[in-house]
Amino acid sequence: MKLSIFSVGKANDSYIKEGVDQFTKRIGHYYPIDWQLITPSKLSEPVQIKKGEASSIIKALSVTDILILLDEKGKMLNSPGLANLIQQKANQSAQRIVFLIGGAYGVDDDIKKRANFTWSISDLVFPHMLVRLILAEQIYRACSILANEKYHHE
Repeated sequence: MKLSIFSVGKANDSYIKEGVDQFTKRIGHYYPIDWQLITPSKLSEPVQIKKGEASSIIKALSVTDILILLDEKGKMLNSPGLANLIQQKANQSAQRIVFLIGGAYGVDDDIKKRANFTWSISDLVFPHMLVRLILAEQIYRACSILANEKYHHE
């Protein structure tokens, strides 16, 4: 199984990039992983922006991908819950899990309908770049839980 993280937005600032790179490297010990930055739409209306970004996202997905959408209206999971979700998808022979961080205005309804699971990482609002770092750390934590390693303490 492969993991991919799609994120709408610009490249990471250096202080975020270092952490994201570190956790991505660690995740790579468990699963192949890649990142795909999706260029934000240049349109001016939020509805059109979301539609334009949705088009790019849909083109980057394959029919068999499991899409986990990060959205403030999603279901809250703790770290073991995320580990269980990843394990469940692996047990279902998923070829690739794609985690999606949407754009500044969220995602279009077509993406919400395509998502296999919608996950809220917090009730708080974070800058998208910080969400990338939090997501990378949480995926690494989930991998360490599944491997029964000591990174995560309960």
